[in-house]
Amino acid sequence: MVFSTAELMLKYNDYSDVKGKIRRLVKNGNLIPIIKGLYEDDRNVNPAYLASWIYGPSYLSFDYALALYDLIPEAVYVYTSASFGKRKRKEYKNEFGVYTYQDVPRAVFPYGVSAKIESTYSYQVASCEKALCDKLYTLPPVKNMKEFRYLLFEDLRIDEYDFWNLNFEDIEFLAPLYHSTNLNFLLHIIQRGNK
Repeated sequence: MVFSTAELMLKYNDYSDVKGKIRRLVKNGNLIPIIKGLYEDDRNVNPAYLASWIYGPSYLSFDYALALYDLIPEAVYVYTSASFGKRKRKEYKNEFGVYTYQDVPRAVFPYGVSAKIESTYSYQVASCEKALCDKLYTLPPVKNMKEFRYLLFEDLRIDEYDFWNLNFEDIEFLAPLYHSTNLNFLLHIIQRGNK
């Protein structure tokens, strides 16, 4: 379970040296620092559950979500999340892993995201379609459809069968909100079909 320093101060308020108690819990491995002022007491927690606690508002997306849905073949060892209004890429490292955060446009942020609840943890994760849109938004723009197909099926290594089974209605709603060349090509390839 995640605890803030303030929560721990209340929990151990009967100790004369509460900060000393917290330091001892950390030293003994009973509390694991996540970021300054936040701690986890379960060493075996799924690290993905901590992503939204570290930096928010955010939701798991990009490579992490694409791998979660098996849209890309690579295993992903970084917990990649989307944020908005931060204007810079952020990275945090702790005992649980590496967490990165990158902005997407405010207009798309609330769509295509679902809340998940596991035990005492709640976190948000992008749909497969939203994660693909987010990923394409962050990549340098391509110049033509040939480059886009290469980007999609060779660089990202997205399986074509899986791609053609995505929910295109969701993509057609989301893509224009990014105002991105790559997302325009995504719409174009969908409209043309598998040609």
